[in-house]
Amino acid sequence: MSTLVARSMLATKLGFQYGGERDVYRTLGYKNTLTFDDYYSYYRRLDIAKAIIDRPVEATWRGEFGIVEADDRDTPLELAWAELDNRLGLKSHFVRLDKLACLGNYGVLFLGFDDVNNREQLRNPVVPSKNRKLLYIKPLAQRNAEIETWETDTTSERYGLPKLYCISITEPGGSITELPVHYSRVIHVTRELLESECEGVPVLEACFNRLMDLEKLLGGSAEMFWRGGRPGYHGKVGEGAQLSEEEEEELIAQLDEYEHNLRRFLLTQNIDLQTLASQVADPTAHVDIQIQMISAVTGIPKRILTGSERGELASTEDRKNWLDLIKTRREEYAEARIVRPFVDRLIEVGVFPKPDESYSVYWEDLYAQSDKDKAEIGKIRSDALKNYASAPGAQDVVPLESFLEYFLGFDSDQVEVMLEQRKAMIEEEERAFEEESTIEE
Repeated sequence: MSTLVARSMLATKLGFQYGGERDVYRTLGYKNTLTFDDYYSYYRRLDIAKAIIDRPVEATWRGEFGIVEADDRDTPLELAWAELDNRLGLKSHFVRLDKLACLGNYGVLFLGFDDVNNREQLRNPVVPSKNRKLLYIKPLAQRNAEIETWETDTTSERYGLPKLYCISITEPGGSITELPVHYSRVIHVTRELLESECEGVPVLEACFNRLMDLEKLLGGSAEMFWRGGRPGYHGKVGEGAQLSEEEEEELIAQLDEYEHNLRRFLLTQNIDLQTLASQVADPTAHVDIQIQMISAVTGIPKRILTGSERGELASTEDRKNWLDLIKTRREEYAEARIVRPFVDRLIEVGVFPKPDESYSVYWEDLYAQSDKDKAEIGKIRSDALKNYASAPGAQDVVPLESFLEYFLGFDSDQVEVMLEQRKAMIEEEERAFEEESTIEE
């Protein structure tokens, strides 16, 4: 049974209760079958959907990253990486690839090597060469990188994996060119995998119903305010009064002008205009529960998801959980499924030289303190040291070295430096005192 057929069968069962008597999905307006275009359109048009994709991706790739070998010298591999990064801007392409892989079942990085002279040669494996060159890289969504043929040989180590892709490239002017591309020219990236080895679960799939609910709540609340914030009017014709056709037309014209802000007053005769009660409800609680559920399924803390992660609004626990999530994402996804496959492929075909032993991927420290954090910690330490120094007998209870290490949190090397500086300062003061005493004598 194909994956598409299995998904179609599952979709027909979604939302049914009481043996099929109640179709909850249909009643609530949810979609049974979701496509890449559904996820992509929500990402482009719905703010919270964009945040779900962008927040983890941008945090993952923030700061410097690269590859390094074991020794301290600049190795040929490191120099080759630096040259390619400078020429192609690798990080920006990896960020785009990451977002596209999160949006669909997979994303691909199309590698443009210099071993082909025409489009038909792209269907052949890359020819390894010591001087092989990578000319360009192109991140593509799954809809522009369809899998055309699969490996069906059960004795092959690539059984069940793609053999040939149909890559669609949009040329300048809008025309689309379709290219047959061998898998060795593609880095195939997936997020969460279940049974399939090459089709993951889109990030927005599990929370798509909540996104639809949010769209209804936010759009409905705006429409409710638009219609209810400005009350309607009820006109009551006085007893015994009658409106001529001309008077009725005149009243209608006035009401139209009033409704469209061309007139701010009404002149009526024998008509009592009464304001209708406005109905405007606060949607905050309803919106909040949707965001909580989205936060729960994505793992993104609510404050970070809604963009209030800075300042006094950010809790220490939220920040720690978020950084732990990004650290795991870097190691188990960005490095394992994007950076290393890319580097290994370039080593395999000869664009990069082989490392002497192995290489590592380094990332900028996520937990590094900001200037604000350092200033706040410095103030706290300064106040604690002041209280310690002014407390009689404090050093008899807790020696200075222990206070610096266990109470102020300095490591042993820092404590040693501070004690040496303190000793040097005391010795300098003693020498100055002795010199001053000698002069007076």
